[in-house]
Amino acid sequence: MRAGRGALPFIFVTVMLNSMGIGLIMPVMPALMEELGGGGIAEAAAWGGWLSMSYALMQLVMSPTLGNLSDAYGRKPVLILSLLVMGIDYLAMATAQSLTLLFAARIMAGAAAATFSTANAFIADVTPPEKRAQAFGLTGAAFGLGFVIGPALGGLLGEMGARAPFWAAAALSFGALGFGLVFLPESLPKARRRPFRLLRGNALGVAIVMARRPATAWLLIALLVYNIAHFVYPTIWSYYAVARFGWSAGEIGASLAAIGIGFVIVQGFLIGRIVPWIGPERTAIFALLLDAAAFLCLAFATAGWMAYAAMPFAALAAVFSPALQTMLTNRTPESEQGELQGAISSLSSLAFVLTPVMMSQIFFTFTAADAPVFFPGAPFLAAFFFSLLAIVPLRAALRR
Repeated sequence: MRAGRGALPFIFVTVMLNSMGIGLIMPVMPALMEELGGGGIAEAAAWGGWLSMSYALMQLVMSPTLGNLSDAYGRKPVLILSLLVMGIDYLAMATAQSLTLLFAARIMAGAAAATFSTANAFIADVTPPEKRAQAFGLTGAAFGLGFVIGPALGGLLGEMGARAPFWAAAALSFGALGFGLVFLPESLPKARRRPFRLLRGNALGVAIVMARRPATAWLLIALLVYNIAHFVYPTIWSYYAVARFGWSAGEIGASLAAIGIGFVIVQGFLIGRIVPWIGPERTAIFALLLDAAAFLCLAFATAGWMAYAAMPFAALAAVFSPALQTMLTNRTPESEQGELQGAISSLSSLAFVLTPVMMSQIFFTFTAADAPVFFPGAPFLAAFFFSLLAIVPLRAALRR
């Protein structure tokens, strides 16, 4: 028996609160990395890339395990554990006095980071196939709304010091934890659970299972390439804004809030109209082309207004994830939705292992004191090519 309709607002609020915590800390990351690592903005971006990679690497290893555990024991326990560890992580980052402690905190958080993948499995449990695109879009809107409030608040708190947003992010994570404990029902009945198997509870085992479904495998490859391009935003945006436009933490927060508003409008209102109108397949291709246009504009922007001009294209491109999630969940048995979301999360983590190091090193190469050419937009130019490359596996999947 499925959880009632009232369960969805609870999961949306939990996602929104967690995304607020992520958005809170982004405007102050350049200042924190400069404080702990020394050097200028180029060196701070390089350290920030390695920090993001350490988090993503642990998520890559652990996400399939957590996804399979949620198939075996339910979604709620895994979600609650994730929120608890994220709260502890923000406290550790707020008090860290060295890069070593900062890296240890992010590694711990990456090992238990299953909030969004578990939330998506929850939605697949309680939503019929024909309504999943809209439901995934509303979850994206919840994330976007949190990303409107979080960066704006983080920018304001950042004016008080680089540590202040981390305390606020910890409070939000623990608030989401309490909210989930009290209000969030379990979405996966015991009759639909399956035993946990270690063979399928790791990245290699999940890859083998997914490779046996060619249409699904090609979609997952498209998602991987898309994420490699898309993760340039959380990796580089704050550093790019400082190097290219000289923005303060408050201005970075305002820009991130503007991006979040676009995501709310697109995923909360437009995705439910676009997907039924042109179908998830065409929606996904349309989104990749828009993403490429946004990246190209950002690569060569020379003034802040140009970055804002690219935001509508980036926001419209956010229809890609709900469209692809719909195609993937509709091709996967209900008893394996947690495993699928674990695979999706692992691919996202793999992209987040590759992107921060790659993009931050590109940024460093073109912004360091001895750079051959000063070109802060170089990572966005690389993302432009990756977004076009993602069309190739997507079309291969659609041909099947």
